[in-house]
Amino acid sequence: MKPLVNPQITGLKESSTLAINQAALKARREGESVCHFGFGQSPFPVHPRIQIALAKNAHQKDYLPTLGLPSLCQAIADYHDEFFGYDFKPEYILIGPGSKELIFQALYVLEGSVLVPAPSWVSYGPQVNIRGKEIHSIQTARENGYKMQPAELQEACDKCQTEQKILILNNPSNPTGAVYDGPEIKALADVCRANNVIVISDEIYALVNFSGKKYSGFFNYYPEGTIVTSGLSKSHAAGGYRMGFLACGPNLSEVIKCLSAMVSETFSAVSAPIQYAAREAYCGDYDLMSYVKQCTRIHCAAGEYLWQRFEEMGLNCPKPEGAFYLFPDFNNYREKLALKGIKNSIQLAQYLFEQFKVAVLPGDDFYYNNEFLGVRVASVDYDGAKVYDASLAPLLKEGGKAGLDKQFVEEHCPNLKEGCDRLANFLKSL
Repeated sequence: MKPLVNPQITGLKESSTLAINQAALKARREGESVCHFGFGQSPFPVHPRIQIALAKNAHQKDYLPTLGLPSLCQAIADYHDEFFGYDFKPEYILIGPGSKELIFQALYVLEGSVLVPAPSWVSYGPQVNIRGKEIHSIQTARENGYKMQPAELQEACDKCQTEQKILILNNPSNPTGAVYDGPEIKALADVCRANNVIVISDEIYALVNFSGKKYSGFFNYYPEGTIVTSGLSKSHAAGGYRMGFLACGPNLSEVIKCLSAMVSETFSAVSAPIQYAAREAYCGDYDLMSYVKQCTRIHCAAGEYLWQRFEEMGLNCPKPEGAFYLFPDFNNYREKLALKGIKNSIQLAQYLFEQFKVAVLPGDDFYYNNEFLGVRVASVDYDGAKVYDASLAPLLKEGGKAGLDKQFVEEHCPNLKEGCDRLANFLKSL
């Protein structure tokens, strides 16, 4: 028998981030030395308080309410009020198995054209395609740090014929490390308000912000039209816990109502022990928040190290301000790369992995023009537990200053140095 399957699914490929991770890990198992710049998983251990909370609640076996554990929803509301100034109401918060799934569910519920700035995270497009829609990418410019400008958003809105539009924006950004500040968000919010745009504000990296500016989100300026998604995977290094949340204001209560019904017929509820553990993560404990901040300092040091090395190589790359990614391009080497048959980002990523065992993702996967020789680099290929412990020594020695300089990164994150050395040698050989 040959099964008939949904045509919206048959054209899907495995998520490129997961695919490159498996390829890199397979090469390592086979004894090859791989510099793994392809997969964005925070390398740090889950904080002991969260681990203890998970162990203490292993006996929790009952189904929880569809929207989530009430005390967890309250904790998330309190947490985001304290750290971001968001006036979340617990009754408009939904707990799900990762923010990725909740974005998919929201896209399934909402009607309208879907807009994303390019480059943007790889999974938005496939999720939209599964829904039977097309994604409308808004090309951003390197000179603007790959941050979408209000005029660019307005132009995209003008081209869309649907009454309602949906904008997905990841801030801080995967793949560029860009962070939108308050005035930039406000300007975009004004365009959204004027054009009936619902914003899905993907804030999974909101705490991984080292821009030096206080974090601002759409919910600060456009609460009536904003859906916020976030979770534990990046800031709390708990990707495998699969715990995310979606939150909105009372204006969008119909979305929560529809999602609650949809969830009741699909995954029912997130694992009970995980939700109890997550409640601990959102308690705002000083020691736990200090841990998150120190991990962010390390992300900053790793990102700045790679950025400096890329600049020295002659690559074009905006300086990252958050998350743990960079988006360098090799356009200055276009003619020399063409002599090797490398004319687009896919060919470039394949060549770097096959010939130098440096794993990166092509800009094409992030909706950017494939002819543009840009790639995404993740800055997390190191032993998080060891690097964290090592980072505390200069912190204590220097009376509160991190002291996480180039020497620190090269000593404690050798794969970052090795990957850069391989790229530099490759470019010198052209």
